[in-house]
Amino acid sequence: MKIALGTDHRGYQVKERLKNFLLEQGHEVADCGSPSDKSCDYPDYAIPPCLKVTRGQAERAILLCGSGIGMTMTANKVAGIRAALCHDELTAEMSRRHNDANVLCLPADLLGDELIRRMIQVWVNAPFDGGRHARRVKKIMAAERHLCTPPPDAAATAEARRRRNARNASRKKTS
Repeated sequence: MKIALGTDHRGYQVKERLKNFLLEQGHEVADCGSPSDKSCDYPDYAIPPCLKVTRGQAERAILLCGSGIGMTMTANKVAGIRAALCHDELTAEMSRRHNDANVLCLPADLLGDELIRRMIQVWVNAPFDGGRHARRVKKIMAAERHLCTPPPDAAATAEARRRRNARNASRKKTS
């Protein structure tokens, strides 16, 4: 499986160790994370691996930051991503079986390497159960399509307002 990794500075050291673990497990790794433990902004390193997943360049992604929260929030802004913040093997497994999570988010500051490796093994190998869970995932994706529309182009909005005001002004003159 091709797995994209994304980390900020807080997850850098864990990412470096995880790359070897994933390669040993037979996975292909795309490192989209911070190149060092120098302070950086997690959104810059959450979005590229998510785009790899949505564009079919990776099957899944694993994101790490200090608490995992920032990466999770950012990842879930990318259309087509179902990112789950997990803290143990059960939540990692359930994120796949019930939610078809395609991105696993982990708190690098809160979990040890051995637990992280076990969680990843469970997450990578857990199937999506489908059935009633498929119906729920479809509802999540439908909500994403209908509720998460991009903001209107500011220039186009200003131009439309200018035209409307000009029409209203010319109507007042002819009345």
